[in-house]
Amino acid sequence: MKSFKLIVHQSSFSSEDLIINLKDYPGLKEKDIIEIYHPENDYPRLLLQVTKVDAPGRGRDTISVEQSIATTFQLRTFADVYVNVVNVADVALDSVELTFKDQYLGRSEMWRLKNHLVSTCVYLNKKIEYCGGAVRCQVYEMWSQGDRVACGVITEDTKIVFRSSTSMVYLFIQMSSEMWDFDIHGDLYFEKAVNGFLADLFTKWKKNGSNHEVTIVLFSRTFYKAKTLEEFPQHMKECLQKDYRGRFYEDFYRVAVQNERYEDWSNVLLQLRRLFTDYQKIVLQYHERPNMEIPTAINSTAAQGNFLEVLNMSLNVFEKHYLDRCFDRTGQLSVVITPGVGVFEVDRELTNVTKQRIIDNGVGSDLVCVGEQPLHAVPLLKFHNKDSNLNSIDDYSMPHWINLSFYSTNKKVAYSNFIPRIKLPPRKSQEPLKKMYEDESKGKLIKEDDYMHNSIFDYDAYDAQVFQLPPAHSTCVQRVARTKKTSVAGLEGISRRSPPASSIHHRKMSDPDIHHSLGSDILSSSKHGVSEVGSDATDSPISINRLSPRSSVSNKPVIRTGRALINPFDPSHVTVKLTSNRRRWTHIFPKGPTGVLIQQHHYQARPAGEPASRPDEHRSENNISKENGSTINNNNHPVYQVDGNVMGRKRMISTSGALSILGTALSTPSTTNNASLALLWGATGEQEWTPALTTANRAIGVDWKSLTIPACLPITTDYFPDKRSLQNDYLVSDYNLLPDDVNADFAKNRAIYKEPLTTMEVFKELVSQRLAQGFQLIVGVNDSEVLESHCPSRVAPPSCQPAHAAKRYLLSIGRIFHKLTLVGSTITVTRYRPRHPYPPFNIHYRYRFHAPNHDTYEVSWVSFTTEKLENYNWNYMDHYICTRGDTDFALVEVGSQYPLKYWRFRTLLLPLINPATKTILEDESTHCDIYPTPTRQDLDHLTEGFLKMTESYFNKVKRPNKQRQGGVSSSPFRERVGSTRLPDRPRLRIEAIAAAKTVLERSQSQSGECDDTYDDGVIEPKLKANATLLEVVDRMRHPSLGVGFLQQTVSLPSHTFVSIYAIHWLQANMENMTYEKATSCMERLLRDKMICHASGDTLKRYIVGYYMYHILPQKKDKELTDYVKPLGDLQSFENEWMEVEVLGPRSPLLTSETGAIDISGNSTATDDSGMPAFLCDNIDPNYMHMENDDLPLYKNTHLDIDVNNKSDRIEWGHARYQATFRPDQAYEMCIQWAIASGNIVAELIIGWARKAPSCRLQMVPIPADPLALPFTEKSDPLRGPIYVPLNEEPLLRGKTALFEGFPEDTWLERLFLFQEAIVGRFGFIKCTVESTSHAAGVGDHLYVHVTGNMFILIPTTVKSEQKGLKAKPVNKPLNSSRYPVHEAAPSPHEGYITRHVSGKNKDDYDNSRRMGFLWSWNHMISKKWKWSQTPATGDESFQMRMLRDFKHFCANHEQRLSQFWDQCWEVREKAKGIKCF
Repeated sequence: MKSFKLIVHQSSFSSEDLIINLKDYPGLKEKDIIEIYHPENDYPRLLLQVTKVDAPGRGRDTISVEQSIATTFQLRTFADVYVNVVNVADVALDSVELTFKDQYLGRSEMWRLKNHLVSTCVYLNKKIEYCGGAVRCQVYEMWSQGDRVACGVITEDTKIVFRSSTSMVYLFIQMSSEMWDFDIHGDLYFEKAVNGFLADLFTKWKKNGSNHEVTIVLFSRTFYKAKTLEEFPQHMKECLQKDYRGRFYEDFYRVAVQNERYEDWSNVLLQLRRLFTDYQKIVLQYHERPNMEIPTAINSTAAQGNFLEVLNMSLNVFEKHYLDRCFDRTGQLSVVITPGVGVFEVDRELTNVTKQRIIDNGVGSDLVCVGEQPLHAVPLLKFHNKDSNLNSIDDYSMPHWINLSFYSTNKKVAYSNFIPRIKLPPRKSQEPLKKMYEDESKGKLIKEDDYMHNSIFDYDAYDAQVFQLPPAHSTCVQRVARTKKTSVAGLEGISRRSPPASSIHHRKMSDPDIHHSLGSDILSSSKHGVSEVGSDATDSPISINRLSPRSSVSNKPVIRTGRALINPFDPSHVTVKLTSNRRRWTHIFPKGPTGVLIQQHHYQARPAGEPASRPDEHRSENNISKENGSTINNNNHPVYQVDGNVMGRKRMISTSGALSILGTALSTPSTTNNASLALLWGATGEQEWTPALTTANRAIGVDWKSLTIPACLPITTDYFPDKRSLQNDYLVSDYNLLPDDVNADFAKNRAIYKEPLTTMEVFKELVSQRLAQGFQLIVGVNDSEVLESHCPSRVAPPSCQPAHAAKRYLLSIGRIFHKLTLVGSTITVTRYRPRHPYPPFNIHYRYRFHAPNHDTYEVSWVSFTTEKLENYNWNYMDHYICTRGDTDFALVEVGSQYPLKYWRFRTLLLPLINPATKTILEDESTHCDIYPTPTRQDLDHLTEGFLKMTESYFNKVKRPNKQRQGGVSSSPFRERVGSTRLPDRPRLRIEAIAAAKTVLERSQSQSGECDDTYDDGVIEPKLKANATLLEVVDRMRHPSLGVGFLQQTVSLPSHTFVSIYAIHWLQANMENMTYEKATSCMERLLRDKMICHASGDTLKRYIVGYYMYHILPQKKDKELTDYVKPLGDLQSFENEWMEVEVLGPRSPLLTSETGAIDISGNSTATDDSGMPAFLCDNIDPNYMHMENDDLPLYKNTHLDIDVNNKSDRIEWGHARYQATFRPDQAYEMCIQWAIASGNIVAELIIGWARKAPSCRLQMVPIPADPLALPFTEKSDPLRGPIYVPLNEEPLLRGKTALFEGFPEDTWLERLFLFQEAIVGRFGFIKCTVESTSHAAGVGDHLYVHVTGNMFILIPTTVKSEQKGLKAKPVNKPLNSSRYPVHEAAPSPHEGYITRHVSGKNKDDYDNSRRMGFLWSWNHMISKKWKWSQTPATGDESFQMRMLRDFKHFCANHEQRLSQFWDQCWEVREKAKGIKCF
């Protein structure tokens, strides 16, 4: 210990936290941990690590600490401090919580960050950066030896918990009947929930700086008093469901807020109060029609509501987190706020599905009850009793996968401290009671023969018998009848037969966590004197007998299920066998002072100073120590106490506080021994439920931490099955990977050599990828034990000899365990899969939901399915990693038998600036249908910008500068990056009709040098029109006048040029050259083997666009010594370069010259005279159907993700992009990755988006499923498009059909073109997104707004021969006649519309085809995507205004639709008139 003078420094002076001179402290070395403190204070002592050793520059014996740290630890400048080197073990942390905000942190990054932090020193609020600042987080809380500490050292064993301040949060408010009841303070429970709980929650969010993306949904279940379906009118039948008791019900969901982030949530509280006032009335009277009888509707109670369905709804969204990867949030949380008390009646199968999905997906689920806390343990699920037998027993379960909070207001009642915990039944009037007393037979509550006096019946003994564990030595199939002696003679004869084997068998199969296989394996843990009750919450159903004691004496058999019945009023005496599911989340809980994991919001009622001992404590401790050596109880007689407590169980809280469930304090530390049991109740399985938890001042509070900064699923867990279980219950398979051998082969065949991953890198990546997909690392398991028991049954591979094992990782998810072993250069992957996997579930569910901006509760449906994790093709994924994503192992999803999971992010490139958008933003009064049709010049600008974007940013090719020396710049606009000068000279007129030709003219007229050379007499004469191909090629090679070659790089041959620029060059450098002639000239060159595709593939045709070709050396060219050959491998070339064909706009009109692309007019929507296409005579009948080119619609290429070299590993991804670019359409590009850090991918994409404006483009993210219609398998169940009807009535004017007078077979086509013209006026452009609707063979057309804010779909009727696969709803509604299949089958979207339209007055319409649009929002645009150049993107008021105006236009408000129609006809009349003269 030594005394120093303390000075402080700013972080700008030095980035180090501590500067100390080694000379001043002999024996101090780098990496040492020192503590610094003022001798006179007892504040927490500061620990810092010695990183840099040079003098702080202020004289001898001074030590300098960064200022903010000194302030936090109250260290005074220039005062004396003691400095002491400490032993790392003394200051090691048990757990550390790190918080982060506004970023996506994948689980692989969490693990790598954890490894990076090992043996570093952390203190409160320390900021941590990783991956070159791509990952940023802050230390929030630390625990060591059972207490919170202010600083400490992270070791290998420290558990790191990541908490996100920016999560995706679903808040579900259960609007059951109790919401309209009053609590003891006279508030409605709704007020308590919204004005109390939500107001507090939002305040805490604001204080903490949380910025969650929130969806708020009100939900309820309506029961109908009806016996049969016939009692319901037709319009009600399509969404009715029937429950297990035959009652009819409908579920309603009202989405109040959808994916919003607000700084201030107070307006939302106001909105919720508004919704509350009418909610019950609207939902209960939703189906009422004048003059129609409908069954009475009743709002259900909380217990009978749609609680599990709601959780599954959010899981359907959360499961798809990798499809629409958002880069500014991490973490998923569903919170259900209920006025109930935490008891729910549920279906067993749905419980199993929910539980498995919640646990496998690692989603946080919180239940907040605003009702009073009951006197028994909650949450409690009561299973629907489908057995009609009166004596059947109710089954209960205590889910550990729901984090429970009770919210109570701080109001004081003046006259009493008493809080009633049980609701009194409603008061009855006096009359019936009097009557009952008068009538003697009713007067006795119980009939004589059933009645027994207390003296005969021993209630305690009865209870002991009911809650007794079943005998451990009998097998599952045949139970030995064994009765317990009690004081009641009558009880002895009750037979306790088990139900027939078949029924047990069935139950076992449906339970997601039965851990042992059928038959005698149930013995597996009986030797410990505790036969486990089932093995997890769902299978430890707490059955409460419905029979009152007296009735069981009248010799009716009590039907026992072969499990102990558990008492929810005293659950702390029941342990269940530990499973991986039970331990999935435990590592987020800190260890309390007693050495057990604790949840901080469950207060224990014990005074702090008092030891936690009970009379049975010491005995149970002895039991454990002996249990580990030998067992003290023999098999047949578990030790019971008088009150039915199980004695042989493992006690967690010991007087010493050293004994933990993990057995860390025991002589043989191991979690795999069979004594590992967990308590039934509670999330940790280690904290006891005591009756004291229900007292008023010591209640279960609210877990504000979980609701404010939810924890991410921990990366570690500690459960691994024991040897016996591994042998009996698991199938073992393994495979070896030899990265060096694999990569040697691949590197040879690879056209472009990339440094392969080393074996160690591959090994770490295998772990990383499993973590990213939801696996957890298993820590704290005894090595030798694992190694012995894990040899596959065949000849042992070398990995089983522990002597050589260099490195080993165990991972698990659900009941799937992987062991990765690295020995020398061989990686062995051993997989353990359950021998009896759960059966797959697929639960169909129909409901009504009302999303924001919708008018009605629409019918929708969804499937809840469990994922078969054991089917994931890890072998393929591991080879993908091993070969660095080589084309042999592509990331595939569609069509493969076992789809891979990988992350993707879709973007669209849209035109950047539209003056109409600016006008709408600036002028509040203007209409929104003011978007002009783009001129040819606009489209050329876009093409030019796109080519620049592809070259400079996607392909990152450079051009040598020497080309500029000549007077004539070969293709001028490539040099002038970002010149946006408008043409200052008249444009050259070249007669032609093709897409890209004018790009050249415009660019020439823009670039001064070019024009001048042409004006002042061209230095070199142009090539003659009849020049030979050789002359052309020679001129192309000319150093100053040539076509301009790309700089030679690894995979490009010499003399590479871009196809579209070559066409422009020919047009400029050859006499009277048209676009067509130029194309055919290039095709001749290709045919004559003078040029060739840059990959060396001679079969590739000449494609105009950003395609690369090179000039082949001819025989006479002897001097070409530096010629670089092409790759010779098309696939490898396409994997490196992005090549896109550039086409002109697609015209709906047939042209006289067949085959040529006609853009002679200004745009697609009109012909020469400006006549709208839907009124022209020469309509192309196939325009509505997607074009079929010989190019694939999408192409894939390899993507270098880590452009700034920030990562600590090799990262890569892929781009899936559209093969063709049309300037009048949005261009889609999807970035896909598996081995890349989210934040680094985000930097790459945001980098592109920042550069796009310089190319006159804007880049916006879009969802994978823009419309979220229920027909698509992965759609979001709480999102749906808004139907905007098109009012055609005023346009008919006496006609029977809108286009009467035109040939009838063009009517559908014309209607579609009319709708397309309308969306064009509102600024929507075509976008062919590779979405699920096209996969369904539906010819619907999607449009996106130029700002990227919204989508519109025009539903079209597909001609029956083209309809291909029809997407049918998953399960038919009750009246399946809704989906007629007639000649022109409507798309499913039309069916959707038909149902929408009807809304309230269903009978006003027949089901004939309705015209209209489906409108949906782009919810992927967050603040990150709002640039100064695109003010409208993501602007909410702009979006709402567009929708309002579009609805008005379509409804013909102010005659706007009629006026548009008339103008179009006027143009037609004019055009026709001109033609007549």
